[in-house]
Parts: sequence; C-alpha cells; structure tokens
Amino acid sequence: MRTTQIAAVTALIIVGALALHVALAQQPGVKRTDLQRHDLSVPGREVVQTRVEFAPGVGFGKHWHPGEEIVYVLEGSLEYQVEGKPTMTLKAGDVLFIPAGTIHAAKNVGSGNAAELATYVLEKGKPPLELIK
Repeated sequence: MRTTQIAAVTALIIVGALALHVALAQQPGVKRTDLQRHDLSVPGREVVQTRVEFAPGVGFGKHWHPGEEIVYVLEGSLEYQVEGKPTMTLKAGDVLFIPAGTIHAAKNVGSGNAAELATYVLEKGKPPLELIK
C-alpha cells in the first residue's frame, strides 16, 4: 500500500510540474494546444504533437526541448532562429528539424495568423520545453 501511495504522489508531482511548464510557456499572442501524447516503443521516450498558433508579429522567445522537434508550418510565414544556422523564413507546407537541446525561437513575420504542427520526441517525464531567460 505504501509503495502505491508513493508512486501516486510522484506521478502527481510530475504531472503538476509539466502543467506548470506548459502554462508558463503560454505567452500573449501564442496559443499552444497539445493534440496527442503517447509512449514510444523506445524505452524512456514519448511523442507529443502540439499545434502552436502565433498572432501577427508575435514571437516565441528562445527555448529548447529535451528531445527532437519536427516542425510543419500549417499557415502563414514563420521566421526561425536556430542556434548554429542562419535565420530562415518558412511558409505553409515547409518543414524544419530541430535537434534535441538546440536553442531556437520563432516569430510570425506575416500580416495574418501563423501556425505550426510541432512534433516532439522527448525524454519521458521531463518538461517539454525550457525557456531561456
């Protein structure tokens, strides 16, 4: 019984920490919607798909993920600054791969809304992103 209680408390702490991190990641003009989350067949890894929407002129500051990010731009024009690469602007239909731990930022440089589908392959139990202050 005691082991079950410890496991339940540990799970609640992890879920609470993840929820807090996502809440902190919600910046004005940026809306993140988790679409799905699943364990992978690779031990200790999970996949998360998130729709990220940007209002015109709004950016998501420098951050990194404890796993790979695969980006598919759904609409608009997004400018990406990826550590070690020149700044690039992607439009609807373009894709981008961001290696684990790579600091990056994105900004809507179009006149209308922009959105991306971000697929993350993450270390299970770790926060999905870390903001750079």
